[in-house]
Amino acid sequence: MKYQLVIFDFDGTLANSFPWFVGVFNTIADKYKFKRVEAGELDTLRGYSARQMIQHLGVPAWKLPFIGRHAKRLMGQNAAQIALFEGVDTMLRELARQGVTLAVVSSNSEANIRQVLGPQNAALVTYYECGAALFGKHVQFRKILKKSRIPRSQTLCIGDEIRDIEAARRVALPFGAVAWGFTNIDALKAHAPEEVFSRVEEIVEKVV
Repeated sequence: MKYQLVIFDFDGTLANSFPWFVGVFNTIADKYKFKRVEAGELDTLRGYSARQMIQHLGVPAWKLPFIGRHAKRLMGQNAAQIALFEGVDTMLRELARQGVTLAVVSSNSEANIRQVLGPQNAALVTYYECGAALFGKHVQFRKILKKSRIPRSQTLCIGDEIRDIEAARRVALPFGAVAWGFTNIDALKAHAPEEVFSRVEEIVEKVV
């Protein structure tokens, strides 16, 4: 087995929450008084890092925690509108069957994540470290490494954003980039991830 522990991001990696987020984004922008996003901008923004996007939208750093909490509350109220990507259920079950330890690290809340995963999928995940600061996932990665005692070389972080790669690099963890999330896969490849997944099914193939 190549990796004994897989740490997943949630939004854009396991859950297809991008369409829902696009639908509520400008309402949040109006509430917290930062730049709205027009439909024609989305492709450009998908090549940005989180820091570039924050700068582009003119969001002051002090507002980020308030915006994050508001978005999580909205998602909790609308979780039924958010689905897992096709094949995620099967992928999680197969990794667990093969003896891979599963974890989720996310800025989203554990309650929202469990609701979207559903009880059967949620039970397959051994470690949840949720509510991470926007640029604080490396802290959660360290907590899981300490709890699991699985070596870094046998641990893979999987996500869809440049900030996910940056967090993995801070704790010297291999990273797998997914092509179906928010960030354009070419922008992710520019950061030289150890693994690249074009399809959900490839995760089992490359991990096991």
